[in-house]
Amino acid sequence: MFESAELGQKLDKATFKKRELELRGALLEAQFGLAERNDFSVVVLIGGVDGAGKGETVNTLNFWMDPRQIETNAMGEPTQEERERPRMWRFWRALPPQGKIGIFFGSWYTAPIVDRVSGKTDDADLETSIDEILRFEAMLASEGTLILKYWMHLSKQQQKRRLNALEKDLETRWRVTDTDGEKFKLYDDFRAVSEIALRRTSVPHAPWIVVGGADPNYRMITTATSLLEGLRTRLDNNPPRPPSITLPKLSGPDDRRVLQTLDLSLRLPRKKYRQELQSLQGRLNLLSRDEKMKERSVVLVFEGADAAGKGGTIRRTVAALDARFYRVIPIAAPTDEERARPYLWRFWRHLPRTGHFTIFDRSWYGRVLVERVEGFAPETDWMRAYGEINDFEAEMHRHGVIIAKFWLHISQEEQFRRFKGREETDHKRYKLTEEDWRNREKWDAYEEAICNLVE
Repeated sequence: MFESAELGQKLDKATFKKRELELRGALLEAQFGLAERNDFSVVVLIGGVDGAGKGETVNTLNFWMDPRQIETNAMGEPTQEERERPRMWRFWRALPPQGKIGIFFGSWYTAPIVDRVSGKTDDADLETSIDEILRFEAMLASEGTLILKYWMHLSKQQQKRRLNALEKDLETRWRVTDTDGEKFKLYDDFRAVSEIALRRTSVPHAPWIVVGGADPNYRMITTATSLLEGLRTRLDNNPPRPPSITLPKLSGPDDRRVLQTLDLSLRLPRKKYRQELQSLQGRLNLLSRDEKMKERSVVLVFEGADAAGKGGTIRRTVAALDARFYRVIPIAAPTDEERARPYLWRFWRHLPRTGHFTIFDRSWYGRVLVERVEGFAPETDWMRAYGEINDFEAEMHRHGVIIAKFWLHISQEEQFRRFKGREETDHKRYKLTEEDWRNREKWDAYEEAICNLVE
């Protein structure tokens, strides 16, 4: 995969200057077209061999284009804050909004490759990481993101000459560190592992473009030309719609839905309820202050029918916690900022650091509930969301996040009684809206959607 990039391609100065003038104008025009369309974002990954010109490429792209419409993210070693969250948290948080370009100098490929070369992981771990990356990039592409990935490459001899040249120049010597020397000793291993990763993840919706980095002129013109082609192709042609998916019938052997099997007649005497609530709140308080919580975080998800008691349950839960260590995130219709990014972005950004709780009042399951039933999301979008939600929660679990999800359910009759009670109570009337009454008319559709996600 790297052979052609090791041939030492060059571009003379006159040709470079001519192409530079052409490309800069065309790139700015495409960039303004992207901002005007404002219906997709662009993610550009810059990776590759040390000394191959990755930083120079990023700097030049910002100079040739309008840097106000580019978000450049230098992804080095994770900070303490980033290490306290799942590995992908810092990348999700940096995703650009629609209408803008996000450049990642270092990316979600870096750690899997480095860890495999250093022996921290094995081949199976690398394959697992690759599979996770493939699903992540497929999700981005399905959400409309244009993904362009560039690998700046040098042969072993080219890299050695490049590092020596940088080290001899007083103005660039600072760029060569002891780490670079140690990594050069592992060049063959890095090349082999990188080739595996690139071959497995170069797919039509997120291709790798391998660029020879020996000659700066060739590298820059090749990268800029490819970026322009990618932008123009998307701007001039609407991407094909994914194929429609038929939802299989999901029900038990007796054709009953899981919600219909619940015993809604169960009751707890008030005196016993108060005793047990006080006891459980005390236990929860002690657990939240346990020394082991310094290595864990907690995500609580509350979903359920309107008036089923989510708000009251959350209030009684947080009453047992220290307010400095929890946040309650109410989920309503997405804001303009949230709509401009993949739908899971607004949930990823709220994940807690270790020792903290995040409580979601409604959650990412809205994609397969309200967005499905109300027609806000096409069938192709909410159908693929099942797998994307599983990936999201699996990523949290691998990091050690404690995840607890609760569905609070009541009957239609009980919901009606509570709605009427809210109408007649001044301090509860604000909770009831016309939308709540309208949603009752779609009870069966919501019940089917609920059972599909639970079963």
